[in-house]
Amino acid sequence: MTPTAEQSQPALPYGTPEAPRIAVRGEAHLEVDPEIARIGITVAARGTDRREALTDLTRRNTTALDLIKSYGDAVEHIETGTYSISPELTRHGRGERIRAYHGRVHITAELTDFTALGELTTRLADLDLTRIDGPWWDLRPDSPSHRQARQQAVREAVQRAREYAEALGTTLAALVELADIGAENTPSHPAAPGRAMRSMSFAGAAPEEAPPLDLEPQRQHIHAQVNARFTMAPPQL
Repeated sequence: MTPTAEQSQPALPYGTPEAPRIAVRGEAHLEVDPEIARIGITVAARGTDRREALTDLTRRNTTALDLIKSYGDAVEHIETGTYSISPELTRHGRGERIRAYHGRVHITAELTDFTALGELTTRLADLDLTRIDGPWWDLRPDSPSHRQARQQAVREAVQRAREYAEALGTTLAALVELADIGAENTPSHPAAPGRAMRSMSFAGAAPEEAPPLDLEPQRQHIHAQVNARFTMAPPQL
């Protein structure tokens, strides 16, 4: 026997006259400073000979990596993403004639020192055929700010339920249930993006060393929501 739509829904713990139930939602919204910043570095090379393009790409990639690593503890994580060497064919004439070879390497760096971030991005932009994208600001997955938001949402739920009970001239009796939004097939409200949307890019080499960029970290928005159900002492209506 196939269950109906009503049967497939979980039964909600309705209250009774002896133990009325209050169901509330607690929400929290925090605005905090970012903890990390990510930048994307794309190193490119071009040459009429495959070996020449590969050699130039290897040299420029090593130069970029050495520069990033020279910042020591300010750089928390470095990883190399995609790598490619591709031929460029001529647009005219018969046959497949290769005009040049293009090479690219993508690097991602994660920094915790935002003062060093401005200097590093400027120095990387001074390198030949190097592009910088970012920064993307973020919090660590285990940031205390996430826990703070969740706890604040719970306190807000308790306070809201207490106010409802006080409006009826009674008090809360017990917590029946506490759940994250979405834990019970409840439609969730999308949170505002926590990552920054700002980006910047550079290409080419500068004749003289450019001054460090002054980058202002973008504040991060954290949202937390919970559903809570309480019972209360019977009000005198």
